[in-house]
Amino acid sequence: MATLEDGVPPDQTVGPGGELLENPRRRDYLTYAAVSVAAVGAGVVVLPLVNSMNPSADVLAQSSTEIDLSAIEPGQAIKTSFRKQPLFVRNLTPAEIAEADKVPVSSLRDPQTLEQRTKEGKTNWLITLGVCTHLGCVPLGAGEGENRGPFGGYFCPCHGSAYDTAGRIRQGPAPTNLQVPEYEFTSDTVVVVG
Repeated sequence: MATLEDGVPPDQTVGPGGELLENPRRRDYLTYAAVSVAAVGAGVVVLPLVNSMNPSADVLAQSSTEIDLSAIEPGQAIKTSFRKQPLFVRNLTPAEIAEADKVPVSSLRDPQTLEQRTKEGKTNWLITLGVCTHLGCVPLGAGEGENRGPFGGYFCPCHGSAYDTAGRIRQGPAPTNLQVPEYEFTSDTVVVVG
């Protein structure tokens, strides 16, 4: 039977019957510390390896998306993606174009005409990023039956920003119009974005 006078090693304690017991708390602490260090070490090794498999910034900057417009009827819109962001492509009807043109540009928060937001001779094709300029939500209005808001364009359900048929901000907290990416028509029915 061990007593306190016999001296107890630091990794042991004296039990109720005077027997020497291993100190379980110290062993658990060492186990947790070793596992934590191993996890951090694995993260330090694996994360750069996984990140090296992603395309670099210069490759992403040169990426482009080709879209076939032949199946999009007037009044329809499609959602696709461009550089990991939603992209809206909308074939405006003559009525939607007329509605966008009759709005006084001076009354807009971010003044732009429909002609400035589309290509010459292709004012019926509105191509915008599908990202609300307020906090980055994806607005509704590109899908069939989705709420297009009070101005018939796009409606952001997060904070109520409403865009008109030209993708211009008309109501709500968004500071600017939906962004128009760089694009060009390679034929009458094919556009390359980026």
